[in-house]
Amino acid sequence: MKFEFTGRHVQITPAIKKLVQKELEKLDLVLDSAHKRAHVILSSEKHRLRAEIVVHWRDNVFTGVAENNDMSQAVAAAADKVERQVLRLKEKFQAKKRRRQSVKEVAPVPGGAIEAAPPPPRIISARRYRVKPMTPEEAAVLVEDSADQFIVFRDSETNRVGVLYKRNDGNFGLIEP
Repeated sequence: MKFEFTGRHVQITPAIKKLVQKELEKLDLVLDSAHKRAHVILSSEKHRLRAEIVVHWRDNVFTGVAENNDMSQAVAAAADKVERQVLRLKEKFQAKKRRRQSVKEVAPVPGGAIEAAPPPPRIISARRYRVKPMTPEEAAVLVEDSADQFIVFRDSETNRVGVLYKRNDGNFGLIEP
């Protein structure tokens, strides 16, 4: 991680730099890429010492600000705030984890494993059409000329509804209730 220090009315000593690096080394374990950089701003106003830590990682910016009478406690509190933000982001990544499926789920089990049962058949509504009055012979001509396997018609002689369908042997079947 690259560090940049800014002191406002505070002298940046090697001890403070070492403390900041020690506090932020936990982030190296959590954040993976080498493109991390931290900007540490230390300031003093009257009796307050303020530490502000801004960490840039990929497209994310994590900020922690803390004030205290002791600079080391202010740095520790600001680093803790940044660490909580980083962990919250990583938990969000884990929640929508883009995992690969395990080999057990994907690969078939040798030795003729029982395959999963196919889903039960669904009823899919087909187009609606009018039941026309015609003779069974006229219905047979219509079924033969179309790609449909059956036709529902009203018998013009008996005025009853019937279904004419193509059979596997090349003939036609007639269903009359």
